[in-house]
Amino acid sequence: MSAPDGTIRAVVFGCAGPVLEVDEAAFFRAVSPAGFILFQRNCVDPRQLRQLVTDLRGTVDRSDPLVLIDQEGGRVQRMRPPGWRDTPAPGRFAELAVSDPHAAEEAVRLNARLTADDLHDAGINVNCVPLLDIAQPETTAAIGDRSFGRDAATVGRLAQAVVEGTMAGGVLPVIKHMPGHGRAAVDSHLELPHVDADLETLDSVDFAPFRALAHLPLGMTAHLLYRAIDPDNPGTLSSTIIKEIIRDRIGFDGLLFTDDISMEALPGALEERSARALAAGCDLVLHCTGRMEEMQQIANSIGAMTAEGLARLDRAVAALPQPEPADRETLQDRLGTLLAS
Repeated sequence: MSAPDGTIRAVVFGCAGPVLEVDEAAFFRAVSPAGFILFQRNCVDPRQLRQLVTDLRGTVDRSDPLVLIDQEGGRVQRMRPPGWRDTPAPGRFAELAVSDPHAAEEAVRLNARLTADDLHDAGINVNCVPLLDIAQPETTAAIGDRSFGRDAATVGRLAQAVVEGTMAGGVLPVIKHMPGHGRAAVDSHLELPHVDADLETLDSVDFAPFRALAHLPLGMTAHLLYRAIDPDNPGTLSSTIIKEIIRDRIGFDGLLFTDDISMEALPGALEERSARALAAGCDLVLHCTGRMEEMQQIANSIGAMTAEGLARLDRAVAALPQPEPADRETLQDRLGTLLAS
């Protein structure tokens, strides 16, 4: 399980609770993951979270390991009141965009900036936003109000505003879930969604927001089966999806994470899923449960990042932004005014 000196393992791990345990620290030192991901179980209050992030960073021999979180707003916010502000779901901004697109873009940008401030204060340098999945009539509630809208143009504009606000606050965004999760009619946490749309429709609608933001350094796959592209393998495990669609047709050459490898949409044992995802062309496996036995299984089944993955990781680290000066109270007041309109 031990990683050679200087080796970065092709995985991002979670941890079990609000404090880094001794066995977890020893495991991370031995394995040398590319980064860490945090969940609500890890976030109690600002002081505790800063210490946890500091401790996680201290287990790897790099100055800027990636520390991820999903702070989308609404149902998906790991940092919650009273320690942090309650943030609106993306669907709230999609509603505003119907009547006032410019106000919605400004509100999204302000909200993303305020969120990034909270993350940067905790030492978190990556937020897994924006979600670029376009809502459809059949879209599962697991996506639901996490989507920025029902058309590619609106989703693309609001997602761009998320990117701008996030980076202005000193945090990198992650475009997800490539090449599009909006047509999933079931929850991929529980089972594998099947998408029956033809390639022309997918290319003109679902892929469009990703193509517009393909220059960004971080992205995440979707655990969906796209029958018109690869009828045998979910996107995360499909070299056809990753190489021909995400890399070539969409044009994304950034660091590519899997969605949580523990989700039930994927077949096989965790170690098999992880190895298949990397073989298909993902750069990093994302494992979120924080369960030691599962992390050990994955660490035993995968090795170091590829040269291409390391180059993408280096580009992402080099792109980590510095926060721009801003008055938080002014930003909050303006956001409140826009959302009340």
